[in-house]
Amino acid sequence: MALLRSRKRVLGGVCGGLANWLGWDVTLVRVLYILLSIISAAFPGTIVYIILWIAMPEENL
Repeated sequence: MALLRSRKRVLGGVCGGLANWLGWDVTLVRVLYILLSIISAAFPGTIVYIILWIAMPEENL
């Protein structure tokens, strides 16, 4: 299964795509991502999100 951005998104579909790829609940992935970003002073988490948003292709219908 390829890593694709989800169409069921809140912002860019990155966390939804990661959740689909890992087979996890999307809420769990979002909470973990926010916690990880806060622990790392938010800046690196924001940069990684933007890079993934650009690099990950969007899933087809």
